[in-house]
Amino acid sequence: MLRRLADQFEISSSAHVAANGIERDADWFLLKLQEEMGELTQAWNRLTGRGRAKGRSPEDMRRDLADETADLLGHLLLFARRNDIDLAAAIERKWLFKPAEVLKG
Repeated sequence: MLRRLADQFEISSSAHVAANGIERDADWFLLKLQEEMGELTQAWNRLTGRGRAKGRSPEDMRRDLADETADLLGHLLLFARRNDIDLAAAIERKWLFKPAEVLKG
């Protein structure tokens, strides 16, 4: 499931960078993760009153938080894909459970 999702993010990301003349070198994937984490933090700060709302409604801010979380997940999957990391295996090893077990519960 993670691999299929990573492939979908790759298709979208490849189209975006091609349309905008962006080169994705080895550092780009890690730097984008950092950038997206900053954007998620900013969305969280706005939603929790730690940052200026900038005219955003509470509904807008909740959607922003969801969107930035999706961006972070996408870039994490792209990073793993680029670096040949089997996330499912790493999750099973590191968290001591199998991803399939989560779906059953």
